[in-house]
Amino acid sequence: MWICGRKGPSGFSASSTAEEVTQGIDGTGLTAIVTGSTSGIGLETTRVLALRGVHVIMAVRNTDAGRNVKEQVLKEIPNARLDVMQLDLSSMGSVRKFASDYNESGRPLNLLINNAGVIVRQFKLSQDNIELQFATNHLGHFLLTNLLLETMKKTARERNKEGRIINVSSEAHRYVFRAGICFDKINDESGYNMCFAYGKSKLANILHANELARRLKEEGVEITANSLHPGAIATNILRVRRFIRVIASTLCKYVLKSVHQGAATQCYVALHPQVEGVSGEYFMDSNKAKASSRATDAELAKKLWDISLSLTSHN
Repeated sequence: MWICGRKGPSGFSASSTAEEVTQGIDGTGLTAIVTGSTSGIGLETTRVLALRGVHVIMAVRNTDAGRNVKEQVLKEIPNARLDVMQLDLSSMGSVRKFASDYNESGRPLNLLINNAGVIVRQFKLSQDNIELQFATNHLGHFLLTNLLLETMKKTARERNKEGRIINVSSEAHRYVFRAGICFDKINDESGYNMCFAYGKSKLANILHANELARRLKEEGVEITANSLHPGAIATNILRVRRFIRVIASTLCKYVLKSVHQGAATQCYVALHPQVEGVSGEYFMDSNKAKASSRATDAELAKKLWDISLSLTSHN
């Protein structure tokens, strides 16, 4: 349980849970895609959105795990509307197939929650020969968002209901090399640093949301794009460093967020009326927060967009 419970302007705090920030909200009639929904905050987000009546498409790499989670949620929420679809964000071919299948299905799309992410200790390349953290955490979601955007626009237009795109970033976006993102060294194995590579991908998540928000506003489309930091969550940290298990066993209940609290901010940004019309913002603890100066650099955001477009169009 997070020890700091001071509420922000939204009325919520770091200790608020996903159920609490969505209490009383009816999501019936909404359709959401949640990437990485088989564990951690992705699973909790899926559960709470389903609890509020949202039809959730679980975009997962392992469909067996996805079906197990679906059964688990249905035991608690028998009327939950859940579908499982295969998606490997590290493969642009997989992203294209997922988007094509979804678009051809004729389903509406109101919410896109780009939640999935990886932390990779040693330098690895994706199937498309791009450094794995950058490929999965940023490029996969960048391509997925672009390919689903027309369906989201159509849904917003036909149903007269605002669409929302949420990028799950991290405060780790502050921990990058001085240049922020060295575009000419994305695949530089010799200078690879796990923490900086992760930070770079999380910085890219914010820049992507900001530039997307700018473009959508310019186009006059009723779709918002925001990014967020879910908080330090025990399950995410334990995957990376073994020695933290000893510390976490003592401190996690006081310092680290539970999964229920960790999923709160993305559920808040996805469903809460307070966020209607809000775009290009960074959230933390279910309140607006201030990202780093690099994350708000409009020129860097435009450059990232152009390079990401180039990388995804060639694969």
